[in-house]
Amino acid sequence: MTQPSSPATSVVRFSVNGEARTFEGDAQTPLLWVLRDTLKLTGTKYSCGIGLCGACTVHMDGQPVRACATPVSSVAGKKIVTIEGLAPADDEHPLQTAWKKHQVPQCGYCQSGQIMQAAALLATRPNATEAQIETYMEPILCRCGTYQRIRAAIKDAQAAGRQG
Repeated sequence: MTQPSSPATSVVRFSVNGEARTFEGDAQTPLLWVLRDTLKLTGTKYSCGIGLCGACTVHMDGQPVRACATPVSSVAGKKIVTIEGLAPADDEHPLQTAWKKHQVPQCGYCQSGQIMQAAALLATRPNATEAQIETYMEPILCRCGTYQRIRAAIKDAQAAGRQG
């Protein structure tokens, strides 16, 4: 009779929203569970669990990644930013302001993923065209179909960025 093998325990050091963090456990644990269950950062949502819908999008060294499909071992030495860390404390990101102005959320489930994907877009392409916005945002699904409001909010945040 063989005993089931237990997962290898690893120690992973990384940064989340500017704070040094250490995770000790199964190296294959999805980053999403480390953020939500261990660090209590519940703004990042679980949805499909296989990286297809984008509700769990966070930034890893400035690039959008799906936290549900990212093993914690792959974030060693990386900088992770969640929706909670997108803007400095007591402030909000221009996208969050625009999201409110355009009343984007309905059920709200995909919104942190939408905002994180849009923030990555504006960080690299502050003057993105309508077509570029649509293409970049396409992987993030919205069950409520608020895509027109999402695009309007992104354009608004773009304009605010040009003024500020």
